[in-house]
Amino acid sequence: MWADACAMVEEAERMHRRFFDLLATPATTPTWEPPVNVFIVGPEIHIAVALPGVEPGDVTVCLAAAGLQIDAPVAPPALTPQARVVRLEIPYGRVRRQIALPPGHYELLERRLANGCLFLRIAEAHP
Repeated sequence: MWADACAMVEEAERMHRRFFDLLATPATTPTWEPPVNVFIVGPEIHIAVALPGVEPGDVTVCLAAAGLQIDAPVAPPALTPQARVVRLEIPYGRVRRQIALPPGHYELLERRLANGCLFLRIAEAHP
């Protein structure tokens, strides 16, 4: 049981570190990759991207044959001068995530931001 608990903690820490990985692509400012979930539902691809604190109008979604790119600014919380940071785990600044898609031409069927997550539905476009 102890080994299972240690393995679960290690997996959670690995996922947490993944959230904070800087992009491999150079950028002018630090850019973070938010975590995503990708599901295939029939002919559609459903994607959920964690974007805490992002306003719906600040999200850019670019759909291309090579994949999907999501960009958004994450503003830090407004703190008073007396505030003392005890823990800071949510990355702030620019987030960018590239998601590879199978070859093809896609169309965006739905895009909504709710509960700190961007939800996208895409499907292959038929000519």
